[in-house]
Amino acid sequence: MDTRDELIDKLLDLAFAEDVGDGDHTTLSTIPADEKGKQQLIIKEEGTLAGVEIARKVFEKFDPSLKMTVFINDGAHVKPGDIAFVVEGPVRSLLQTERVMLNIMQRMSGIATTTARYQDKLKGFKTKVLDTRKTTPGMRMLEKEAVKIGGGKNHRIGLFDMILIKDNHVDFAGGIKEAVAAAKKYLKDTSRDLKIEVEVRNTEEINLALEAGVDRIMLDNFTPERTREAVKLINGRTEVESSGGITYDTLRDYAECGVDFISVGALTHSVKGLDMSFKACQ
Repeated sequence: MDTRDELIDKLLDLAFAEDVGDGDHTTLSTIPADEKGKQQLIIKEEGTLAGVEIARKVFEKFDPSLKMTVFINDGAHVKPGDIAFVVEGPVRSLLQTERVMLNIMQRMSGIATTTARYQDKLKGFKTKVLDTRKTTPGMRMLEKEAVKIGGGKNHRIGLFDMILIKDNHVDFAGGIKEAVAAAKKYLKDTSRDLKIEVEVRNTEEINLALEAGVDRIMLDNFTPERTREAVKLINGRTEVESSGGITYDTLRDYAECGVDFISVGALTHSVKGLDMSFKACQ
């Protein structure tokens, strides 16, 4: 599996390939090669800033001569008019990196802002909000990084860093007992140390998961009432996660039941980007 940095590097290669292609012909035809300038990132909407360090990678990858001066770091609360950073160097490079940087930062900041809003709603509870695999293809590492910047936790990065036995796995494997036993044998045979989580649909499956010995139980599409009963039944014997159709408005209802985690696909699959612009300055 590629490392995080390798995946981000590949993403930036693709981003420049699809945006710059064989050259920004508008910039190349209107801006002299030796023209130097400066641009600043202006925040236009209140939220949580994310992507500053990735923006640095964007500039360094395209043109190492670009100099970035940061005033506001990842995770900070920002408001309209704030200047996050200034970049100076060849104007051609500034103009050709602008959209790639903005696309990444607006997306990441939107996710961090939404995550912070959700986690803030859980104040007073032990419950942490989790992301899911419902991410933009190719941007998962950045989107999950944005969730962490916003105060949430990553569930799993992909299919490779956790065993998550869902309903289809259970049905194909012949049951929870069989699926968990097979997963434990696989981990032993392949010398892997991964946590095992099982998605359950009812009380019977909760008991089967507990008997099988898992690290976490996911309560799928349980109502708050059923969740409260399930948490009481599990009684701290394993971590508990609520998932499925949980919204910002119902978030606290589930936290009040005593679950450890609530997974929310909306953190990444339908978030609005944070408004910002990259403008020339003196």
